[in-house]
Amino acid sequence: MGAGMTRLAVICARGGSKGIKGKNLRNLLDKPLLAHTIEQAQESGVFDWIAVSSDSHQILAVGTAAGADFAVERPASLASDTAPKVPAIRHCAQEVERLAGAAIDTIVDLDATAPLRSLDDIRGAVAKLESSGADNLVTGMPARRSPYFNLVEEQPDGRIALSKVPDTPIMRRQDAPRCFDLNASIFVWKRAALFSDHDSALGNNTILFEMPEERSIDIDNDLDFAFVEFMMNRKLADKEDKD
Repeated sequence: MGAGMTRLAVICARGGSKGIKGKNLRNLLDKPLLAHTIEQAQESGVFDWIAVSSDSHQILAVGTAAGADFAVERPASLASDTAPKVPAIRHCAQEVERLAGAAIDTIVDLDATAPLRSLDDIRGAVAKLESSGADNLVTGMPARRSPYFNLVEEQPDGRIALSKVPDTPIMRRQDAPRCFDLNASIFVWKRAALFSDHDSALGNNTILFEMPEERSIDIDNDLDFAFVEFMMNRKLADKEDKD
């Protein structure tokens, strides 16, 4: 990774949740869900600072107790169900720069609801962006469906058609361009890109870091939570067997 680079991990965790009430503080393997991502940020050895951004004082207190360096209170205008996430990440980074008195070169958003990521995923995503000429990076897994082959859209008259129709028909999935499902696990920005007025994580100069499906679950409902819990318990059991 770039020598002398300063890096910030931002963990956004709103108090409200439609899918699972209080999910960011819900216990997963005897600790709050939020704490798993804070520990991953610490153990990765990548970051100068770790910050939690939230509209909930309880979440901010739990984040500080779990080891976050900064607890940044998020304005209500950036904490609604309809508010985009990028401005909240930008706000948090700006507050950390103000409090730390230093500019940050690389800002990384680690989603609290994606705890199956590995430390190497974090390190690899940061290293890939910093060694590239891209503005930012997102993570994703190989898509189960291809818009060129077996993903269809409903037309106004009720008929269906392929989402993307290539000039030459594609008869086998293997022949289609590689497509990915974004997994909302890791987002990485160079400072200038995040501090622009572009509020989408996808721009004209965005690259992707590939992660496997088993590390790409984003908790959005009780079934997701149960599956993540199962996967983490299995990982612990495998580690104990090896020890």
